[in-house]
Amino acid sequence: MTADAPKKKSLSKPAKLLRLLGSMLDPRAYAHAIKIINFYNYSHVQPMRAISLGSDPAISPDASFTNPERISIGDRVRIGSRCSLWAGPRDGRIVLGDDVLFGPEVFLTAANYRFNEGSPVTKQAMDEGDVVIGNDVWLGARVMVLPGVTIGDYAVVGAGSIVTKSIPRGAIAVGAPARIVGKRTVPGVEILDA
Repeated sequence: MTADAPKKKSLSKPAKLLRLLGSMLDPRAYAHAIKIINFYNYSHVQPMRAISLGSDPAISPDASFTNPERISIGDRVRIGSRCSLWAGPRDGRIVLGDDVLFGPEVFLTAANYRFNEGSPVTKQAMDEGDVVIGNDVWLGARVMVLPGVTIGDYAVVGAGSIVTKSIPRGAIAVGAPARIVGKRTVPGVEILDA
């Protein structure tokens, strides 16, 4: 701190105590807490009861699931913070194999609106397609996977990628749209050319 810099005023202990009490008695804080609890129950707690869930999962408490009766999660799956899995409203499914790892904010959707059949878009039909993620697949942070995509066993998809087409077994893919840039080496597993 320089000699001519203004000094920051600090509140006295009674003033800090009054500010704390005022914030604790503010009804807006409680209304916001109720909204958070309702959202968490609607997007995480209730859907978790309907998901077909394997053993030993680690699912972030802020992950969300839509149409959970059409979501199947394998054993030892790790789903990071703020991930969203949207199964289709009619028949689109999401199937995750064993040992799948999602970074934060991964988004999987088994349905997508059409857009050339008039307006508004939200009144148009949706195209649905199953999203299938194989065993030992890693999706980096903010990966988006669109309807009808299958990602083969042992594949890795780099952060920020948008997967519009299926990725073969053992492939390493990156980009928007995702493209294959290499293949993974897995001891004891033969990975054919990706």
